[in-house]
Amino acid sequence: MTKEPRGFVPGRHRIETYGGGGFRFAEMSHKGSILALPSGIHAFPWESAGDIDEASLALLFAEPRGAVELLIVGSGAELKPLPAALRARLKACGVISETMATGAAVRTYNMLLDEDRRVAAVLIAV
Repeated sequence: MTKEPRGFVPGRHRIETYGGGGFRFAEMSHKGSILALPSGIHAFPWESAGDIDEASLALLFAEPRGAVELLIVGSGAELKPLPAALRARLKACGVISETMATGAAVRTYNMLLDEDRRVAAVLIAV
């Protein structure tokens, strides 16, 4: 399912809080799902992990090679793995993907960001 992003905040930002259908980051509140990249955080209209596909991750694939080594996927309230073909495409680009519930994904993303790791995150709102 290809959907266009709805907003953008440049820069790397910790996710301050999550829940209630959104996230707080960069001293702002956002309702809905997000894609956090080294270049910034993009708002996305994903409603479930099933909405994540190669086309919707075009911004991730457009990042310079090596800018992202790990993609954390917060699949919502429950674990829902990415399709095998998408995981293979990520791996071919040098990106390992790890899927977990959104709460765990937020905590993991923040920890890796604090360690200055080359991390990105897809976070489905809960």
